[in-house]
Amino acid sequence: MSPMLSDRVAVITGASSGNGRAIARRFAKEGADIVIADIQEEPREGGEPTHELIDSETDANATYVDCDVSSQSDLEEAVDAAEEFGGVDVMVNNAGIFHGDEFLEVDKETYDRMMDINVKGTYFGAQAAAKRMVESDGGSIINLSSVAGLEGSADFVTYCGTKGAVRLLTYAMAANLGPEGIRVNVIHPGLIETMMTTEDVEIMGTEAEEGFVQGIPSRRAGQPEDVADAALYLASDLSGYVNGESLVVDGGMTNTQ
Repeated sequence: MSPMLSDRVAVITGASSGNGRAIARRFAKEGADIVIADIQEEPREGGEPTHELIDSETDANATYVDCDVSSQSDLEEAVDAAEEFGGVDVMVNNAGIFHGDEFLEVDKETYDRMMDINVKGTYFGAQAAAKRMVESDGGSIINLSSVAGLEGSADFVTYCGTKGAVRLLTYAMAANLGPEGIRVNVIHPGLIETMMTTEDVEIMGTEAEEGFVQGIPSRRAGQPEDVADAALYLASDLSGYVNGESLVVDGGMTNTQ
């Protein structure tokens, strides 16, 4: 069976760690060359840098580009780096931050930082890739939202706002770019075991974990590989007629509570 992403090039933000790292490795195993666009080269969870790991475990090419997604010029440079491999075919806007807040105490600086990374990073990352894609044969843009982009949570008001924005931006982008042969879809992960849920917001490995898991019909937390498999589907020809869609990867949690 031929690799699903043979001869394609993917730019993945936040790909040094967590879900982005898993997506990059999955894509590379299916034949894609990868641009790792992140603010740090070393994985938060430890281990070999993602681009080096791809070089050692696959035949794909990979490179690391220092990229702060709140910087439009950094995003442009990340997409430019894909030209070394033939130009971007798949853009995954994965980078984001996650923390709770007390709504009545959130200041402008805290709000702006989350908006800059989660929303503007997605917006201008998609824009940078789409500029190249309209000049070629189209492509696939995959945005990462969250189940928090589907449901409100009192403890995560700002985060929910950013992820809800990513969902609707995706739909609008799909309407705008579809005629150009560009598909734009969004993934909504649920409880996934990454540093975001072990350190940024401590759920996994705490007393709260069992309560969360009992609210998931599949009775387990997701792994980054679960998100990577969903991204692979949206990047590949298997989803050729899927556009402007939300793919929820949460073990059934959102629709059964």
